[in-house]
This record gives sequence, structure tokens and C-alpha cells, in this order.
Amino acid sequence: TSQKLAARRSKGEKRNRKRMCEVAAVFDVVPAPRTIADILPDDPRAGQGPTPAPVTSGKWLHASVSDDAAAVIASGFAEADRRDPDHARTWIALVDGNSHQIERIRAEAKARKITIPIIVDFIHVIEYLWKAAWCLHPEGDPNAEQWVHAQARQVLAGRAGIVAAAIRRKATYHGLDPGKRKPADAAAAYLLAKKPYLDYPTALANGCKTTFKASSVAVGT
Repeated sequence: TSQKLAARRSKGEKRNRKRMCEVAAVFDVVPAPRTIADILPDDPRAGQGPTPAPVTSGKWLHASVSDDAAAVIASGFAEADRRDPDHARTWIALVDGNSHQIERIRAEAKARKITIPIIVDFIHVIEYLWKAAWCLHPEGDPNAEQWVHAQARQVLAGRAGIVAAAIRRKATYHGLDPGKRKPADAAAAYLLAKKPYLDYPTALANGCKTTFKASSVAVGT
């Protein structure tokens, strides 16, 4: 859009503008059951890396800054239908936690009369835990890493509600005011709101991928 004035920006006008790019990916993967230790070792200081994730193949991507989430997700389902028209295979939806995207996935699945487990990308959960960690620990405190590691393993074990309660208790114990504890409360609220989509024990036992790239990204225009 053009500026109202030639020499300067008016109230509300931005130097740079961003638009949300909706992204859908469809890929095939051979199930490879894993455990919590395969994702996060017992001791993060041991230097042991995670077990390689199941290998994907036949990756198909669609991205758009003009189509909305509903259209992009519908295109992803159309591609899945093309690959498995009889719905004989197991379909799984991996999302970044966006509520509207989850609603659209459920709507597309309902229209096809199929049941699709929805899993929130574990990377996004970790990011919320780190935000909580930095309002509960001093900047650069090595204990923050240990704390995030322990909470993340709890979430992988299916205890997201317990972790949410623990985060809020810790913020209260430290006597943080509403502003300083906001990241902790946001992390707890996220875990509780997304709890139906954090069934990592089942996902790992069934050999599903639990991480992938985010399904929406901001791009500059």
C-alpha cells in the first residue's frame, strides 16, 4: 500500500510489511518406533545426540502468501488423497500448534470420513519451555538448560498437564510479578491448550515423526 504522506509515515504505517506464508507438506515415512531417550538422552551433558528420525521420502510442498490456511491445507489433503485414494494407509497431521490450522485439518478429515491423529511439532513445545526458563532462571544460567531438558522429557512422557502446573508453581514460588511471569504463564497455557495434540508416547511407540518445519512463516514484502 502507498503512504498517505510523501515525506513521512503516518500513524500505524510501517517501514517494512510482512505477510504470512502458509505452507503444507505431504511426505511418506516408514514407521520407526523410538523412546524418550532416543529424542532426549537422560543426561544432556553426556554428549549423546538424538537417534536419527524416521526418514521421509516423496516430499511434496505447497506454499502461498495469497491463499489462506484453508486453501493450502485443502491442497495438502488433495495430494494425500492422490497418493492414497482408498485411505488404506495411516495418515498423521503434524502442525505447529496454530488453532485455525488444527480446525481446518479436522474439517478436511471429517469431510473424508477418516480419523487423523494430530501432533504438535515438538520443536514448538521446546521453544515455549525455553521462554519460561528465562523468566525462572538468570540469563545464561546453565541450570536453565537442565530444567528445560527435564520438563521436555516429561512432556514426551505424556505429562504436559503436570509440567504446566509445575511451571506456574515455580513462578509463584519466585514471587514474580504478572509482567515477569508472563512467559511462564504463556508456556503453561500453551501446554494445557495443546494437550490433546501432545500424545508423544503413542506417536513414538507407533514410529511417527514428531518434528517438521513450521507450517506458517512470516515473509517480508
